[in-house]
Order: sequence, then structure tokens, then C-alpha cells
Amino acid sequence: YVAPTSSPLLPSARPDRALTVKSRARAGELGVSLAEYVRRLVAADLARPSAAVDVASVFDLGASGGSDIASEKDALIGAAFADEEG
Repeated sequence: YVAPTSSPLLPSARPDRALTVKSRARAGELGVSLAEYVRRLVAADLARPSAAVDVASVFDLGASGGSDIASEKDALIGAAFADEEG
């Protein structure tokens, strides 16, 4: 379903009725039209800076307790598959 619009490049999915009712009510609380409410939401979303994640946060998550997975990887992988097979 593509809603009629002034721009043929903006297809629209059929709106969720409950969401539309809530959106219209919120726009009314703010004293603006639904279109203006949506414009504000989009503008606010696009204005937010993207969250920068420190790559180091992925590493050094915990202590290994001295295990050396690299030296035992073949045996550990084999054991994991054996456990899955039951």
C-alpha cells in the first residue's frame, strides 16, 4: 500500500491505528499538527550525536584465570562439538 502523497518518492506503509491516535493526541498536547510533531521528532533524532564507543571496551572484559585457549583450541572446539552431539 502506498499512500497518495505529493512526492512519488515517499512510499508510506499503512499506519498503525493506535500509534496514530497516540501521536495525534501528543501533537495536540503540544499545540502542533501531526505533521509538525513528526518533523520535530525527525529533526531531534537527526540532531543527536552518534554514540562513540571506545573499542577498548570490547577487550579486557575479565580475567582468564591463566587459561591459554590458543594452545588448547583444537581440543576445546572438539569437546564443544562432542557436547552438542550428546
